[in-house]
Amino acid sequence: MSHRLTMLAACALVAMATGASAQTRGVTKTEIVLGSHTDLSGVGSVSGSASVNGMNLRFGAINDQGGINGRKVRLIVEDHGYQVPKAVQACNKLINRDKVFAIVAAGGTPMNNACFKDQLAAGVPNLFPFSAARSMYEPLDRLKFANSASYTDQMRAAVSYFVKEKGKKAVCVMYQDTDFGKEILDGGTLQAAKLGISLKEITTHKPTDQDFSAPLLKLRQAGCDLVLLGSITRDSIVPYTTARKMGWTDVDFVASSAAYEVVAATAQGMDGFYAMSVTNIPYADSASPEIRAFAETYKKKFNVDPNMGAVYGYVAADLTATGLKNAGADLTSDSFIKGMEAIKGYKDIFNGPAISFGPDIRQGANASFLAVVKDGRWSRITPALTY
Repeated sequence: MSHRLTMLAACALVAMATGASAQTRGVTKTEIVLGSHTDLSGVGSVSGSASVNGMNLRFGAINDQGGINGRKVRLIVEDHGYQVPKAVQACNKLINRDKVFAIVAAGGTPMNNACFKDQLAAGVPNLFPFSAARSMYEPLDRLKFANSASYTDQMRAAVSYFVKEKGKKAVCVMYQDTDFGKEILDGGTLQAAKLGISLKEITTHKPTDQDFSAPLLKLRQAGCDLVLLGSITRDSIVPYTTARKMGWTDVDFVASSAAYEVVAATAQGMDGFYAMSVTNIPYADSASPEIRAFAETYKKKFNVDPNMGAVYGYVAADLTATGLKNAGADLTSDSFIKGMEAIKGYKDIFNGPAISFGPDIRQGANASFLAVVKDGRWSRITPALTY
């Protein structure tokens, strides 16, 4: 009887262990369920929709090849329309109803920030959000992974380059008064202090503003020879073209990767406009065969040319797949975290900076490069820069 009881106890322990493994949220023997919330219907829908396409392209190819360690990836996407309340609702659904294993490429700084508390409390990793804010990896949390230079890093690298290489002396900032815009201001402020100079002038605007004459006049009167733009697309195009129409030509404007989009380059009068970025534009006639192949496949599948959103989504999916593969067949939250931390020197197909993680490293890279609009296209003009 004693031997029988011992055997039963052993079987119970095995069953408990097997049950615990089977209960890893979002994971079955054949499937890994991932989630994303992004803008599919609001002001950022062009980029948000493309990021989903990019993820589907990469995960689809992985599934066609048999999946990851025997499991197929299923991606559930929710639209938040670039509205925080809708983002919170989307997160709650993904976490509590869909029981996703992780959230990948979630769109928007305020939307990610609003979801972090409940998401992290539920043990759901936040992977490679469509935001370069420092809050995507700070404060340090084992469940938060970001893969690129922050907006602040980008502006610090830009100031360092323009002051040291171009002899700029009067650095100014024009930023939208949002959490995103303040990241740009912080970058300018921190790097100016490091170089022993002061910001010459600072102006703010609302994301919805359409007339920039007054702030531009203020900056011009201050003698600015470099303006850091805390802007996205339209509020980059209008100030730059307005300044040039005013005859203000002895000044350079540089924005972050938030403005590094095809539409900004193709707008009339944008030649000479600078932006920092972490990866190349996926032009169909790129010199890179990998980028050409990506652009061709994407266009064939979605009947539209890829933009930077597509690139970010594709890379986020590929990095996620790398971590999942490293985790091995026994996929748990802990094995996945170790799999992510094992990523060293990862290079995407778009020639972005090398990405590495570790036990205390949740920002995969902090380098970015400078590009300029020339003949309606973005042209990369520097190697990866830091500060």
